Amino acid sequence: MLKIIKEGMLTSVQDLGRTSYQKYGVIVSGSMDSYAHRIANLLVGNEENAATLEATLLGPEIEFKQDSMIAICGGDLSPAINGQKVNTWRSIFVKEGSVLKFGKSRTGCRAYIAVAGGLDVPEVMDSQSTYLRAELGGYQGRALKSGDQLPMCEPNDNQKKIMEAMRQQMDGDHFYETDWMPAADMTPPYSSQPVIQMLKGPQYALFNEQSQRNIFEESYSVSSQSDRMGYRLEGSPLSLTEPKELISEAVAFGSIQVPSDGNPIILMADRQTTGGYPKIGQIASVDLSLVSQLKPGDKMSFKEITLEEAQKALIKQEQSIQILKRSIILKSKEEL
Repeated sequence: MLKIIKEGMLTSVQDLGRTSYQKYGVIVSGSMDSYAHRIANLLVGNEENAATLEATLLGPEIEFKQDSMIAICGGDLSPAINGQKVNTWRSIFVKEGSVLKFGKSRTGCRAYIAVAGGLDVPEVMDSQSTYLRAELGGYQGRALKSGDQLPMCEPNDNQKKIMEAMRQQMDGDHFYETDWMPAADMTPPYSSQPVIQMLKGPQYALFNEQSQRNIFEESYSVSSQSDRMGYRLEGSPLSLTEPKELISEAVAFGSIQVPSDGNPIILMADRQTTGGYPKIGQIASVDLSLVSQLKPGDKMSFKEITLEEAQKALIKQEQSIQILKRSIILKSKEEL
C-alpha cells in the first residue's frame, strides 16, 4: 500500500495508454514520457505496460506501508527517501514506513515511479491510465490527493527473491539502491532547449515559404497554456499561403497543428482523436520523451528528419530497450 501524504502538483496513474477506442471518441491518454515509463517498469521486473505514478514538476510525498522495490525514471525532481538523496534510473529497495519525497526540478518536469508488482487499480477499457477530463480510469478517475491509499499488486516470486536479496544488503539503512543503471546513452538527453527531429506534416506544402523556413530556423517557447492535451508554442507565427478549409482527420502524439492564430500546438498524450487544423509537422517518436519533459518557458527548435531516418532511429531505440531488458534479467540473477 502507498499512502499519499502530499499529492504534489499533478500526480496520476498512467500506463501506455487506452488504445483501440479512438474510433469511439475515447482518447489514448497514458504516460507523457513513455520511454521513461517503460524503463522504470523494467528496472523493477514489471511488464512495460504496468501502471506507474506520473509526477509533474512538484512531486508527491509518499509513505510506503510495506517493503517495496521501486524505480524512478524520467526528469530529476530531486527524490529523497527519509531525507537522504536517492538516484534515478536504477532499482531501489524501500523499507516499510519509509517516505519518498521530491524537491525542485533539476532536469525535465515528469518523473515515473514504478513499484514491483504494479499498482492495483481497475482497468477501464483495457487500460489503467487516468483520463483526467473525463474522470476515467486510474485511481477514482482523478489525480491523487493527500490521504489517498493506493493498493499495490503482489510481486511475483522472482521479484520477491530479488527484494529479499536487496534487503540483506541494506546494513541498517531505510533503502538500498543498486550500483548499476542503464548505460549513459540510454538515458534521454533532457534539456530546456532541445533540438527536436520533425518530419514534414501532411499539410506542410500549404504553408507559405516564410513559415516553412521559420519552423526550421526559429526557436519556439512552451507557453504556460500547455498541458497533457497539447503544448502551445510561442514564436514566429505560421501562415497558410491562402485560407483553406480542411476535413478533420486522425491525429497522433507529436502532431504539430497550426490554428488560425498561427501559433503551433504539439498534440500530447491526452490529445483529441481527430483534428481539422493543418499539420505542419510530426515529431519523430524517438524525440517525444524530450518534448514531454519540457516546462513552460523552455524553448525548442526543429530539425528535419525523413521518414526512413525516423524509422531507423526508432528501431535502434527498441533494440536498445530489448538489450537492456536482457541485461536487467542477468543483473537480477547476480543479485540472487
